[in-house]
Parts: sequence; C-alpha cells; structure tokens
Amino acid sequence: MKFLLLAASLAVSLAAAQGTGAAVAAPAVPAYVTAAVADKGRDADRKDDERRHIAEVVAFSGVKSGDKVVDLIPGSGYFTKVFSKIVGPKGHVFMIWPNEYAKEAQPDPVKNQMLAKEGYPNTSVILQPGAAFATPEPADLVFTVQNYHDYPDKFMGKLDPVVFSKQVYKALKPGGVFLVVDHTAEAGSGLRDTDTLHRIDPAIVKKQVEEAGFVFEGESKALRNPGDDLKKVVFDKAIRGHTDQFIYKFRKPR
Repeated sequence: MKFLLLAASLAVSLAAAQGTGAAVAAPAVPAYVTAAVADKGRDADRKDDERRHIAEVVAFSGVKSGDKVVDLIPGSGYFTKVFSKIVGPKGHVFMIWPNEYAKEAQPDPVKNQMLAKEGYPNTSVILQPGAAFATPEPADLVFTVQNYHDYPDKFMGKLDPVVFSKQVYKALKPGGVFLVVDHTAEAGSGLRDTDTLHRIDPAIVKKQVEEAGFVFEGESKALRNPGDDLKKVVFDKAIRGHTDQFIYKFRKPR
C-alpha cells in the first residue's frame, strides 16, 4: 500500500540546473518500478527506501524492460536489484567497479558477484581500471550515485572527469542516458571539496558532462535538502544520510 500511495502521489520535480535549460514534465512512478522496489529480495534494503527516494530516482532514469544498464560503483547493490527486476531476462545490469575504488570498498564487490545466484541472474560484475571505463556492449543507461566526485581525487589517480564522461558517452547507445546523483557543494566551488567534504558543485558537473557531448535533460529534486549548509563532510553525523543531493539527467543525442 505504501508504494501504491507513493506511485499515485509522486510528481518528480524537474528544473534546469543553475537556472538554465528547459524544464521537463515527469510522469508518476510507473507500476513496473513500484513492483521492482517491492521485490522480496530487497527486504533488507527497505528501511532506506523512503530516505533515498528510490522509486523516484529510478523512475527519473527512464529505465525499462530489456535495457542494458551500468550501475557504476554499485555499493551493496541497492539500486542493482531494482534495475535487475525492471530490465528482466532480455536486459542486463553490469556492476562496474574501477579497480582503485574496489580496493576501498571490499567486501561489496565480492558480495555483488553473489547477486546472480540470489534471484538476480541478469547481473554481472566487471572490474576495470578507473581510467578505462568501458562496457561489454552498448548501454541504455549509465547510473552513478555519490561517485562522480571521486574521479578527480588522488586515490582514483586524479582522473579527468571530462575524459571519463567522454568514455561514458562512447559506451552509451544513441539516445542513452547518463544519470548523475551526487552530494552538493557550494555554488562556485568547482572541484574544491571533492576530496575533503566529498561534495561537488553541480555547475561543474553539468559543464563537464556537456563538454563530453551530452545534452542536459533536467533535474529531479527528490533528494534536495535546503537544510544542508553544504559545509559539512558528508559523513558528519549531523547530516549523514540527509545531504543535499542533485540528480542530473543527461542524454546522448540520437
């Protein structure tokens, strides 16, 4: 019932980042997203669903049956399970871990490999160098949550986010979507806070991804929190789990 009420009442709020671009009307959460979120295999994850607005975020991505999805740096597989149920047997979810990040995130990459035996057979794990993002086949969606800000940091080899975004562009089918969710940093801060507060200025993300050839399609405000002063490290107990986060949708032109 909770998920049905959510589906009935949802109106994902879209606006252009930094006041530019056209607003895009968004439909309510489709029934197939609601069903995937309600999957019994996610019972252990359910406590976080309201806080993380998983139904709204997944619906905003536009993922559908048969899609090939990249869940980039998937953590425990929180979103992977939902994507798996949505794309179904004709689709696939590639859980991609940059080697540098996988070393920091153990045992999650190992646990991810078990998902194929736990009711999500259309999933697989790929380990690859952070500087060489690539997919086994063209993807419909590349999805990353709270990880874009890591790419220019020392532990990842100080990778150029524009180069990374160009690799994502190459991996996507024409019309494919690159969805970026990340912790918001102060306006004008650029990359200043990526390695200290683990935040990034939404404007620099938009600039970098557009430079790679993508078209900005809109923003969901499902994870916005005006009560976040943007000055605390995201692990601070005062704000952890409730940071202001932007959700930007970019599309590769057809």
